[in-house]
Amino acid sequence: MQNSAKYAFVAVVAIIFFGAFGSYWFFLRGDTPSRAALRTAPVTTVAGDSPLSPVGDWNIVSSDQVFVGYRVAELFGGETIKTTAVGRTNSVSGTMTITETAVTAVTLSADLTKMTSDRPQRDRVLVDSGLQTRTFPQATFQLTTPIPLGNAPALGDEVNVVALGDLTLHGVTHQVSIPMLARWNGATITVAGSTRIEFGDYDIEAPNNAFVSVEHSGEFEVQLTFVPA
Repeated sequence: MQNSAKYAFVAVVAIIFFGAFGSYWFFLRGDTPSRAALRTAPVTTVAGDSPLSPVGDWNIVSSDQVFVGYRVAELFGGETIKTTAVGRTNSVSGTMTITETAVTAVTLSADLTKMTSDRPQRDRVLVDSGLQTRTFPQATFQLTTPIPLGNAPALGDEVNVVALGDLTLHGVTHQVSIPMLARWNGATITVAGSTRIEFGDYDIEAPNNAFVSVEHSGEFEVQLTFVPA
């Protein structure tokens, strides 16, 4: 009887484990998108409409390669299985001003109601939990300290910069520092970067249920393309 009880217990544990793993495999598993990165763009010459230098005013252009998003760890079945959830919105607008020596102004606004991931059920949860996009539909960023450029960026060169500014998320504003890569391609300027944020700083309660829990911090990602204003 003792052996029978032991075998029954092992069988129940196995069923629970493989049932959980099966649920993960069929319902939660997905390909995680790559991190924000400088998009490949042709370097244009100064002919035609391409500016002679990056100095001036620039606007964010809409495309499927332009996004603001999040990247956060999800724990399934306690800490048995760890996945990375990635959500992004392509509904982004903003401006940038560059002088001979610095980026002096950047504004960014993202429509979080257009945020999507690879799981519609996750997106539905964020409407009224977590980000609560129904109540807080916008995320914004405003540069508070000019970004020094030193020598004027050369056409096609990657530049490492740090954007220090105010990020407003979930109705709360905090100063953040975002390491970024940028490239002036002539007709466009492409930018990509990310920073880690603590959800509690923005009064965001990480969504959790009996099957999936979300870590209390995540990454804020941006991948942008600017064109002359």
